[in-house]
Amino acid sequence: MIDYYETKSQPITRVMVLQAYRKVRANKGSAGIDEMSWADLDKDRDAQLYKLWNRLSSGTYFPKPVKEVEINKDAGAGVRKLGIPTIVDRIAQEVVKSHLEKIVEPYFHLSSYGYRPGKSCHQAVAKASQNVMTNDWVIDLDIKGFFDNIDHELLLKAVTHYCGDKWVLLYITRWLKAGIVQQDGMYVDRENGTPQGGVISPLLANIFLHVVFDKWKDLHHPEKPFERYADDIVVHCKTEKQALFVLKMIHQRMTDCKLTLHSVKTKIVNLRGMTTKKYPRSFDFLGFTFRPLWSKTSKGHTLMVSSFMSTKSKARVLAKFSSFEIHKWRKPLEVIAQKLQPVIQGVLNYYGKFWTSHMHRVWYQLNQRLLKWVKWEKGLYKKAAIKWLQQKYKEQPLLFPHWQLVHP
Repeated sequence: MIDYYETKSQPITRVMVLQAYRKVRANKGSAGIDEMSWADLDKDRDAQLYKLWNRLSSGTYFPKPVKEVEINKDAGAGVRKLGIPTIVDRIAQEVVKSHLEKIVEPYFHLSSYGYRPGKSCHQAVAKASQNVMTNDWVIDLDIKGFFDNIDHELLLKAVTHYCGDKWVLLYITRWLKAGIVQQDGMYVDRENGTPQGGVISPLLANIFLHVVFDKWKDLHHPEKPFERYADDIVVHCKTEKQALFVLKMIHQRMTDCKLTLHSVKTKIVNLRGMTTKKYPRSFDFLGFTFRPLWSKTSKGHTLMVSSFMSTKSKARVLAKFSSFEIHKWRKPLEVIAQKLQPVIQGVLNYYGKFWTSHMHRVWYQLNQRLLKWVKWEKGLYKKAAIKWLQQKYKEQPLLFPHWQLVHP
């Protein structure tokens, strides 16, 4: 049994390493370039953690290159490249992240919501919903290849401003400089960026944008509210003139900090413009679309701005249901419901947080897939299949979570 309270010259204890292991272990995740799985590490856990602590606490820890993995973006918009560190390196990153987060978290902006304890997507969306009620114009920002283009020198300068611990800066520097092993096996040095997939990358990104954007904006344009979730940013303005000027200033700020705004995806939105087609009238934020709609009130019809499940989100959810090929499952309906329940509930919990009627098309399409299953499984024509499914709903109205909103 090893003593997890023993320390060495660096202020890193075995307790810190063990706690980091438990956090990273809970998130599971795949192996890095060394192909070590969690099962492999757990066979010799104490020895592996002791070795990692020994190297971290003596300054002799050096990370391995990250493993490049490609994942598809939404709606066929290409691929996103992730950099997956080895399991041991992820544990090491968690040690530093837990320490650094305690230092920088109190300084972070109230309007920064991404990858922060006690903050969530829903809080950011709720705040955006509040701000569009009093601001007709929105700047929807998109930073081109943000994670891949963070300047290392500027990032380290930002980290140093908040944390003077030399061991933290030492290991962050080594992670930033660790190379990439591409899918074809080629090794590539990394001169810029912090790979998505690393445990510490979201925190480093938040520190960078806290200095580059949040603090800068509070200094120069404090009267214009914003929401930021990692690199997903929207800024609210009262007039077109304000929006044009502020976007120009943000563009210059990003250029000064060696970042580039995407020329097409970055846009000014006029949420209540009635006659001009110069600007779009909606924007997407964290899976929701914000757009105006006429609402009947006691004073007549009023143009309001509300949030809806975005078209891309609907397409992604429907593609998920399609990939299941439910109609081919030769199982009882109750078993199908049990398998689909976590997915359906997850969609409901996220997109139905504020209201649910905007999701009806998704649930109608899912019911159509269940109807197709009935036709295949029971050998029934459409009318008989509908009647069979409706009878099931009457018997078990809570069988599928979405049946409370859209039943067969």
